[in-house]
Amino acid sequence: MDKIWLQSYPSGVPESIDISAVPNVPAALSGAFGETRDRVALMHMGLEMSFADWDRHANAFAAYLTTGLGLGKGDRVAIMMPNCSQYPIAVLGALRAGLVVVNTNPLYTARELKHQLVDADVSAILLVENFGHTLQEVIAETPVKQVILTALGDMHGFPKRQLINSVVRYVKKMVPAFDLPGAVSFRDALAQHDGAAAPTVSVGHDDIAFLQYTGGTTGVAKGAMLSHGNMVANILQSEAWLRGGGWEDRDDCVVTALPLYHIFALTANLMTFTRLGARQLLISNPRDMPGFIKELKKHRFTALTGVNTLFNGLLNTPGFEEVDFSDFRCALGGGMAVQRAVAEKWAAVTGVPLIEAYGLTETSPAATINPITQTEFNGSIGLPIPSTEACVRDENGVVVPVGEVGELCIRGPQVMAGYWRRPEETAKVIDADGWFSTGDIARMDERGYCYIVDRLKDMILVSGFNVYPNEVEEIAVSHPDVLEVGVIGVPDERSGEAVKLIAVRQSDDLTVDALKAFCREQLTGYKTPDYIQFVDELPKTNVGKILRRELRDAFGEPRDSE
Repeated sequence: MDKIWLQSYPSGVPESIDISAVPNVPAALSGAFGETRDRVALMHMGLEMSFADWDRHANAFAAYLTTGLGLGKGDRVAIMMPNCSQYPIAVLGALRAGLVVVNTNPLYTARELKHQLVDADVSAILLVENFGHTLQEVIAETPVKQVILTALGDMHGFPKRQLINSVVRYVKKMVPAFDLPGAVSFRDALAQHDGAAAPTVSVGHDDIAFLQYTGGTTGVAKGAMLSHGNMVANILQSEAWLRGGGWEDRDDCVVTALPLYHIFALTANLMTFTRLGARQLLISNPRDMPGFIKELKKHRFTALTGVNTLFNGLLNTPGFEEVDFSDFRCALGGGMAVQRAVAEKWAAVTGVPLIEAYGLTETSPAATINPITQTEFNGSIGLPIPSTEACVRDENGVVVPVGEVGELCIRGPQVMAGYWRRPEETAKVIDADGWFSTGDIARMDERGYCYIVDRLKDMILVSGFNVYPNEVEEIAVSHPDVLEVGVIGVPDERSGEAVKLIAVRQSDDLTVDALKAFCREQLTGYKTPDYIQFVDELPKTNVGKILRRELRDAFGEPRDSE
């Protein structure tokens, strides 16, 4: 195919990457544990852990899993915790032991947790004690044989460890009572095997590294099988994109506020930036915006990844403008559409442009990224990265001409091996030629830049005309008194569907009629919201992506509401 995007590559970015010399994920990160091993790798709640200590602890955990628990190559271990230093230790240890990591959202309900543990056939689970009560409800109905428990402050030294854990347990009361007989302490597991060498396990590109469960927004959540080859490819692709765009190693610090159990932060922050030798500033609770900003003020950071709602939240929290941005070089946005109003305000406050990227769980995740040399927001999701192909197809699977709209399809070494134990579901999204159908409506311009129009399932059909919620949201959120919005379709006898806007406003002076009039000025008639409802907050995923499915469930009535 004609790879028109290559003409737009920064001069240092290669057309393709070679993963043959890097057999697995631990090998991709090995450089950080060599020449830079004495540098700080992880920072969390005042803790500073070196690459050498991370390396030692990961080996100890790997030894515990293999010799202590008798787990073997390919067995599944779940990790259920927010961002804290235990997570990188556990992930690296499990991968070195040849195990498959099942990332588990700590905010799961008991039902959701049970489904994932059963579906993945998990043998052991490591979790922060705050969520022990959830596991207790369902553990008897799962294949889990061993529970490993940790507390948020466990990797700190005495007496700070006791202080943090006491505050979490007894002052903030964040640890509901639970009973998990036979559970092992993470600290004890590490201590028992401290100084052990990493197990000798042969792991290659075709072996599964992660079972990364999709959000389950439609139907039952499925585990995307991300192989070591998938992950290595995406790490090297991302590195090539950064270095080819002029990224130079300095004393780099990446802010990791998105949860590491989510594929975006997992690959971008923990994997790629570790390969670059950067240290991670781990934020356990980014929803506490004042606390988040307080932490940012303590550090000179060079990179930050996030989603639109995170950037918007920071911009609208007092004190963010006082953060030291003198070392800040890269802000990478993904996970959901970055809105122009947010991107422009971000650049004005921080002096750094928001670089939008695009990917999915099934693509490990990066598929397209804007050049990091970009100085202004362009509304696109960027260019297919090295060794990646992209095309736009119509409903019959035919590639459409440049500039026309259709479903975005991706092919490359980062595309998942398939859905765990669901070959029929895999066949629905990956064709015989290896093309993955994303479910996103997009177009590609003559320079190879891709633009997401919307999700296929979110499109609203008004009297036969397609309305894409992203476009309406982009206009509505540009109103100075609107904080964030979501757009859905609601039933309408006359037009089949009508457009409804659900908004969080920054000023109670804003009325439904005023916001409708604002939208009417910039949108054609059938795209203008027929109904507007103001709410205090919008339902979001764990990474801050607005859940249109829940919006439809909660606000699907065709009516206005102040």
